[in-house]
Parts: sequence; C-alpha cells; structure tokens
Amino acid sequence: MGAFFLGCAVWAYQGWVGDLFPEGSRSGDFLRLYSRRLTTVEGNTTFYATPREEVVLRWADETPTSFRFCFKLPREVSHAGLLSRQIGATQAFLTRMAPLGQRLGPFFLQLPPGYSPAQLGDLGHWLAAWPSDQRIAVEVRHPDWYAPSGEAALMELLERYAAGRVVMDVRPIRQPGEPDVEELVGARNRKPDVPLHPLHSGDFAFVRYIGHPDREQNEPWLDEWATRLSEWLAAGLMVYCFMHCPDESRSPSLCRAIQQRLEARGVVPPLPWDAASPPAQLGLLF
Repeated sequence: MGAFFLGCAVWAYQGWVGDLFPEGSRSGDFLRLYSRRLTTVEGNTTFYATPREEVVLRWADETPTSFRFCFKLPREVSHAGLLSRQIGATQAFLTRMAPLGQRLGPFFLQLPPGYSPAQLGDLGHWLAAWPSDQRIAVEVRHPDWYAPSGEAALMELLERYAAGRVVMDVRPIRQPGEPDVEELVGARNRKPDVPLHPLHSGDFAFVRYIGHPDREQNEPWLDEWATRLSEWLAAGLMVYCFMHCPDESRSPSLCRAIQQRLEARGVVPPLPWDAASPPAQLGLLF
C-alpha cells in the first residue's frame, strides 16, 4: 500500500480559527497547528518570493518530520523564458529549502500557458539537471500538452526523469449551466480550463482538486476520486492530494470529505487531525 499525504493550498488562513484551528489560535501558531492536523501543504508562497534562511529553519522547527512541504518553483524560474537558462536559479532555490530535509515533498513546476510542446527539449534539459534525491512534479497548461502527441511526449519525458505529472481537476467549478456567482467566476479566471487527464508518472501522483463552494456539488467528484486514489494507493503509489476551494474557509472540509471516503475503504490511516482536535471539531460540515 502506498503512502497518502493530504492538505490545502496554504497553511495560514484566519478563517480556519474555530474550525481547523482551535478558538483563540494566533497567526504565529498556524503552521504548527496545521502540520499536526493535515500531512502536507502546497507551498504557493515560494512562487512569489523565496523565504529567508531563518524562516526556512523556523518552518523545520515548527513541523513534525512526518509532514511534507510541496513548494512551487519561483516564477523567476518557471515564468522567465527558457527553463534551461534558470538552472542556476533552480539550484539556489533548492539550496535555500534544503534545511527542511525529509519534510520536503515533491517540488512542483507550474509552466505558464504559453509554454507548449515546442519547448519539450528545454523542459528535458531542465529536468536532466534536477537532483535525483528530490522529487519534482510538472504542471502544464498549454492545450497542446493535452493532445495525444503532446501528452505522449510529455509522459515519456517525465518517466525518463522519474518526474511526476500534476493533475488539476477543475470540473467542479466549470459545470455546464452553473450560475455566474462571483466566487466561481473569480476561480474560473484564476484556474486554467484544462481537461482532466488522471495520469501519474514516476512513483507518485500529485493531485490538485478545485472544489465547488457548495459541498453537495462535490459529492460525485469526490466519490470518483476516492475510487481512483484507492486504486493508486493499492498499486503502491505515493499520493499527494491538495484540496482547493474558491471559498478557502471550506478547503479543510474537502480534506475531511475525501479522507472519510478513503478511510471507509481501508486504504489510509486516520489523520493526525483526529488526535489533535476535540470531537466537536471533526465534522467540519459546510
């Protein structure tokens, strides 16, 4: 059976106080509390700024060794032209994050919408320089990566370098006939309109689920994902699953919803959340 890591896009959200976090929690305690309830987090802040060394050391001190940070590569690497010109910047970023040691899960490279299969050689050059002792997952957004020829070339390249494929599921926020409520429109503008191709490469899967603010709307998608994740875990894959929502206050509830489905199938252990929170906090219903 593979290992399962579950989390949100951020660890610091004031709206989780009284829900994921106990009443009275202070912002300075959010990472410590989060890392004792969920098991991984997307490090999206590193896309915008690389943390200072002392900050990285503090993150290591505040989290258990079982926790996993999955940091996004800085935009100076991913969105500044050819990746092959950013190998030095990539190595500098990895050196800065190195004090986290075993707390480092897969890093992920989010390629811009204009980066197409025409740049496959550039991506390969960059992946060839990626250190073999760190996992990396790649998220593609150009539509040609989802065409048969582009996708086949991408998957072959990822397998060659034991790199992962980031899978983004935006179906819950792009259902036909959905009313144009403000939070959904904002989410659609921020997230790419890409088809769901539930593929994995290397020895792990990396899933980003973009949930609907209405809990009931997610039920069929969560059931589908529970079945798929159970199969991947049974096959021995390491699975990193991140639950997003246009209303960030509801992301932990999506974590709870998928966790409960997987626990019912007997493929994952309880979350540390269960031991850290009193019974009144475990439901997290919308």
